[in-house]
Amino acid sequence: MELTRRPPAPLERPRPVALPPAVRALAASWNWKAAVCSSIVRASLFAATNAAAGFDAAAHAALVELSYRGVASGVYGAATQALSRARPRWCATLMAVVCLPLAGHGVEWLVHRAAGTALLSASISASVALSVVSTAFNLYAMRRGVLVVGPAGGSLAQDFRRLPRLVAEFLLAPFRGV
Repeated sequence: MELTRRPPAPLERPRPVALPPAVRALAASWNWKAAVCSSIVRASLFAATNAAAGFDAAAHAALVELSYRGVASGVYGAATQALSRARPRWCATLMAVVCLPLAGHGVEWLVHRAAGTALLSASISASVALSVVSTAFNLYAMRRGVLVVGPAGGSLAQDFRRLPRLVAEFLLAPFRGV
């Protein structure tokens, strides 16, 4: 009696997951510049805020923030970039400076609470203060074509060359009525 070998059955391809159009659009416009810059700045902020609890607590808080911000800031950056083109400008500014940070810091608090960040209240307070200023600045910069991803954006090096002047303009804008 001879045994014959059958060819293996072909593997079925997994079916693609159908994402809602809003999620697909946000993923397609994920702002890697915001993700990189914000991750570094915020991880440093969390490390500095938690330094009083010791090196291990500071390093832990920084790594948790780095992990969270790597994903989240790309999404928030994409939303800010979309709002930079939205009209009326006052409404888009309000959405960017109030709604995005509220959503972001709610999630941030949950992530750090679950991770056991030592000085959670101080960390979140510092992060919120930074967000008010940084989101307003990012919106200002994106309205001028800086920190933008996609066809309308330049390289990160080009953006960094333009940042000092934009920071000065941003700081002087309230005195010019802009």
